[in-house]
Amino acid sequence: MDRKRISEIIGLIHKEVKPALGCTEPIAVALAVAKAMEILEDRCGCRTSGWRMDANPDISVEVSGNILKNGMGVGIPGTGMVGLHIASALGAVCGKTEYGLEVLHDLNPEAIEKAKELVSGGKVRVGLADTGHKLFVKANVSLSEGHKASALIEDDHDNIVETWFDDIVLNKSVSSTEDAQEDKSTRDYGLTVREILEFADTVPFEDIRFILESRDLNLALAKEGLASSYGLRVGHTILSEKYRQVFGSDFMSYAMAMTAAASDARMAGCTLPAMSNSGSGNQGITVTMPVIAYSLKYDVNDEQLARALVLSHLVAIHIKGYLGKLSALCGCVIASTGAACGIVYLRGGTYGQICAAIKNMIGNITGMVCDGAKVGCALKVASGVSCALQSAVLAMEGICISENDGIIEKDIEKTIRNLGEIGSKGMQTTDNMILDIMVCK
Repeated sequence: MDRKRISEIIGLIHKEVKPALGCTEPIAVALAVAKAMEILEDRCGCRTSGWRMDANPDISVEVSGNILKNGMGVGIPGTGMVGLHIASALGAVCGKTEYGLEVLHDLNPEAIEKAKELVSGGKVRVGLADTGHKLFVKANVSLSEGHKASALIEDDHDNIVETWFDDIVLNKSVSSTEDAQEDKSTRDYGLTVREILEFADTVPFEDIRFILESRDLNLALAKEGLASSYGLRVGHTILSEKYRQVFGSDFMSYAMAMTAAASDARMAGCTLPAMSNSGSGNQGITVTMPVIAYSLKYDVNDEQLARALVLSHLVAIHIKGYLGKLSALCGCVIASTGAACGIVYLRGGTYGQICAAIKNMIGNITGMVCDGAKVGCALKVASGVSCALQSAVLAMEGICISENDGIIEKDIEKTIRNLGEIGSKGMQTTDNMILDIMVCK
């Protein structure tokens, strides 16, 4: 593999694997509001210490159905509250776009109280946008002096595509990670599973050492989830001595618990960041934690772990490219498929066995629906990990779902495309129905 191609793939990893503080849908809303506030600060000459705490802005946010669905029931870091209203208010009070998906990095008790005041005072409105974009956020912020600023995010959680001041369009702006590759979609990179494996096997370790930050961030979340009573306590319960006779003390239970615990913490509003994948913190957790758990249990060195994490991340990114950032298909399906590949890799598996693991996964849990981001996601994450380990073990034994079964084809790339077609097109009615049910409860 030549140096240019290596650089392209590393650029793709940097584009799709980023730290994120809080669920990325409400965080995208906070980011858009923060951008609008920064425009007001700059244009109105009010960038002074404490200005935001004294301001009393009116905030109006329009979002796509998938953003609304994924933001309704998820915990917002440090607040004890859920939803897009408090996320919007926090973006106005303390959000900084320079932090990207960690826009609420400067969260503090004073900011939380101010944000709660804005919400309780009716200063924040959130509505459904009329848009064809699955990922769409438009934030409008007005001051009592009459000035107004807006920011629009489309297609990627941190992709600010347009801004306005007093209804005048400003220069086009994109996310803080702007580079020449930012305009390329994931599918434009032309990845295949074979090339992903070649990259993971041959790329110099120093070029991918950065991926170990996935371990550092997501393992910290897992430990926090096990130590405290977050969400449904899925991870904590699986590892509990009380239920040892049910779950046992094997690696599967350990991997399920570690992964679910990280999701428990994140979805319930933990203030630690996750390393995301394809715009989702839960996907980042699910694609990495089973691989990290294996490395801890079986003393895998940093280089082998980095190569396995690169493989698992890239497989998930590759599959996700056929689905889009948000869909009716739960991202756990894609992320746990990546994790299955990482486990096969650490066990010395071949290209054929990695393909078998992917086919086993697609033939197993395809169809798991996304009904919004919430604490219950930890249950889906645990299920995905269980399926990933089953699929990996079967693949290592030379067992693979036949191309005569369902949507599985002999060619792995066709199989992946079939999954993408089902998730992006076939489940559109399902997506609409889920949203209707959620907003009418």
